[in-house]
Amino acid sequence: MDKRKAARFMARLAQDRPDPTTELEFISPFTLLVAVVLSAQATDVSVNKATEPLFKIADTPAKMLALGEERLTGFIRTIGLFRTKAKNVIALSRILEEQHGGQVPRTREALEALPGVGRKTANVVLNTAFREPTIAVDTHIFRVANRTGLAPGKTPRAVEDGLNEVVPPRLKHGAHHWLILHGRYVCTARKPHCAACVVRSLCEYPDKTGAVSPAPARPSSRKAPARARPPSTPRAPRRARKSAGSRRGA
Repeated sequence: MDKRKAARFMARLAQDRPDPTTELEFISPFTLLVAVVLSAQATDVSVNKATEPLFKIADTPAKMLALGEERLTGFIRTIGLFRTKAKNVIALSRILEEQHGGQVPRTREALEALPGVGRKTANVVLNTAFREPTIAVDTHIFRVANRTGLAPGKTPRAVEDGLNEVVPPRLKHGAHHWLILHGRYVCTARKPHCAACVVRSLCEYPDKTGAVSPAPARPSSRKAPARARPPSTPRAPRRARKSAGSRRGA
């Protein structure tokens, strides 16, 4: 997709969701980092359920180390790959304490050096915690970029580079959130909701679903009046009908 068309594409998503943000719940850069690490191959809903009680007692690297791997495992047991993730969270907490004064670093290189942190996680933290114009490519964004023709690519990094090329600088900070929310709720994997899509006319996907139609009216709280019945033709008296029949048969 060329830059002018991509700019219109992103502007429509921006207008549809003026204040986008992550659906992961966090209270600091550290808790965001932990939540994103835990969200790999897991839903935001499942992560939020686990981290709500966890962050009440372990919202800093020091407190997480004091909690320990075994107790941490108990909090995140409902999340996929919880044992590996528990090891990584404890390990990255130790590095933050020993090498970064208990603070989350603000550079990609330092973030990606932490256990369990890859490019996507680093991009999310830089974008959401530190307001850097990074675009993290997850499965939703990868699908949207390829399906719509916005920034096709065979790998997440190729899609990220393509998005950085066509998304206007003023929209880059929100691009990650606009695209992920669009992929999660509209441009879904199995059956995209094309009829409700704000970028339908710009999308290059050839197999759009559904026809464009106005949104259904909201039901009224008042009971609709009964539909009037059309007046019926008066029936002839039985004797008269019988007599008429007799005359026809004569």
